[in-house]
Amino acid sequence: MPRWISVFSVDDVENGQHRVVDIDDTEVVIFKVDNDFFAIENVCSHDGGEIASGVLENGEIICPRHGARFCIKTGDVKSPPAYEGVESYAVRIENNIVQIQNHLD
Repeated sequence: MPRWISVFSVDDVENGQHRVVDIDDTEVVIFKVDNDFFAIENVCSHDGGEIASGVLENGEIICPRHGARFCIKTGDVKSPPAYEGVESYAVRIENNIVQIQNHLD
């Protein structure tokens, strides 16, 4: 059964910024864009490196090493050199707290 995990207050992250959290030994990057939150696994499917330090542009995170692009809403890959997407996570706000759904349980 999926469970919701509280990660931080909605006010802890400014619009256009992100925060990386550890969920059961998986790094997840949570983005705040126009007061909405989106969460994907913090890994590039091309080389296994982190992607959170990349540039956020038009709803996509650009891998800082080789320029692969991933949709922050779905985790879908948008450009090579990556050809596979990354895991995305449902996000909700409960009592001003950002929660992500751990669907791996």
